[in-house]
Amino acid sequence: MPANYAGTWDIVSNENFEAYMVALGIDFVTRKAASMLKPQKIIEQDGDSFIVKTLTSFRNYTCEFKIGEEYEEVTKGLDNRKCQTTVSWDNDKLVCVQKGEKKNRGWTHWFEGEALYLEMRCEGKVCTQIYKKSA
Repeated sequence: MPANYAGTWDIVSNENFEAYMVALGIDFVTRKAASMLKPQKIIEQDGDSFIVKTLTSFRNYTCEFKIGEEYEEVTKGLDNRKCQTTVSWDNDKLVCVQKGEKKNRGWTHWFEGEALYLEMRCEGKVCTQIYKKSA
C-alpha cells in the first residue's frame, strides 16, 4: 500500500523559490508577493485519487488527479499555462511530470520522518519546500 499523504500541512522551509519562479516566467511583483507567503497544503487521498489544495492569503490552487492518468492541467493563479500532467508512484513518492511550454517541469512529494517534502522543478531550477503536519 502506498504512503498516505492525507492531511493538512504547514510550510516550514522554502529553498530556491525565487529561481524556480523566474524559470516559470513569473513577473517580478508576483514573485516578491509569493516569496512572502506561507502556504498550507490540504491533501485528500482516496486510494489513487487525490485532491491537493494549496492555500495562501494571496491565491489558492487546487489540482485533482488519479495516479497514472494523464490530464490537462491549467496552472491558473501560478504561471497560467496549460500542460499535460501525469502523477505516478515511485515507491512511496508521488512524482509529477508536466509536459508543455516549459521543459523538465514537475514535482515530487515524499516523507522524511514526520516532514512532507515537495521538490518543484522547471528548466533546471529546483525549489525544495518542507511541510509539517498541522496541529
